[in-house]
Amino acid sequence: MRVGYLQFDPVFGEVAHNLDLITARLEQVETDLIVLPELFATGYQFVSQEEVFQLAEPVPDGATTKRLADIAARRGMTIVAGLPERDGGRCFNSAIVVGPKGFIGCYRKTHLFFEETLWFTPGDSGFHVWDIGPAKVGVMICFDWYYPESARTLALQGADIIAHPSNLVLPNCPDSMVTRCLENRVFSVTANRIGSEARGGKDRLTFIGLSEVVSPRGRILHRAPRDIEDLTLVDIDPAEARLKALNDYNDLLRDRRPAFYAD
Repeated sequence: MRVGYLQFDPVFGEVAHNLDLITARLEQVETDLIVLPELFATGYQFVSQEEVFQLAEPVPDGATTKRLADIAARRGMTIVAGLPERDGGRCFNSAIVVGPKGFIGCYRKTHLFFEETLWFTPGDSGFHVWDIGPAKVGVMICFDWYYPESARTLALQGADIIAHPSNLVLPNCPDSMVTRCLENRVFSVTANRIGSEARGGKDRLTFIGLSEVVSPRGRILHRAPRDIEDLTLVDIDPAEARLKALNDYNDLLRDRRPAFYAD
């Protein structure tokens, strides 16, 4: 199975431009799964609730979802991508999953970070895993990595791969995803963005790049530069994520003792 990510620098508010750029890049690749960053088509640093509402779209009927579904159908791939979702009067920081046969599902970010708490409703979808044929894929978004329960929940649901759209500004995530993969024996594909944003007189946010693919044994199969656009594809065997035995005596998930874990 071939998986990968596209790390790039979106232009804030220029949804059509960003979608055109993504389309051009994805027309060049042959892959089973590709992950795009969090809020990839809109940019990240909003300045008002009105701005969020204006840029957010319904799912699955919005223009961004339809555009990605069209790409997925033509290119025979599954795409996981972050976008602001509008549902009635609420907006969510969401990620959609689309494949060759159309819309597959939507995840709403559980753990909001920083000013996201001003603009978005905390996600109510719960964590989900979708079977895309070659593998089962779970989704978490950016700051969800900070909570080990996120990746563990997806692993317990049978995820072989964790797709991780991100807009990372803190330095810790790339190395921490090695631990998340190791402690759950799953692959991960983190798609971060590059560049920076300073809008509405706010402090500049600089995104750290370093998108990566990590194996179930914690090996970094590829890590992107900090400040350069990078489209990388890696060949993996999803079956590696289904081997939870550590040795003849220990099995990672079987040996769990939930009765002794705090709620």
